[in-house]
Amino acid sequence: MTRRLYRSRDERMLTGVCGGIAEYLDIDPTVVRVAFVVAALLTWPMAILLYLALAFIMPERPEEPEAPFEPPAPRERSAPSAEAPPASPEPEMPSEEA
Repeated sequence: MTRRLYRSRDERMLTGVCGGIAEYLDIDPTVVRVAFVVAALLTWPMAILLYLALAFIMPERPEEPEAPFEPPAPRERSAPSAEAPPASPEPEMPSEEA
């Protein structure tokens, strides 16, 4: 199975480019974002142009299909038993009134 570079759907600040690169490299997205900011400060127009180009070139990660909803299976009901009904509470003793 080949790995593909996608823009992230979950780890995104602007367009998901840095998050997608981080997912591809299996590293923290913050590291990629900090590296981009450093590159942007050092190579002012090039890093910005590269980011914009990647935002248009990189496809967005396809949505994963959700598992279809399956209602719980109906519970089986047992047939009423022919046992005797539960015993009634003990009768109260008459109180002696004087």
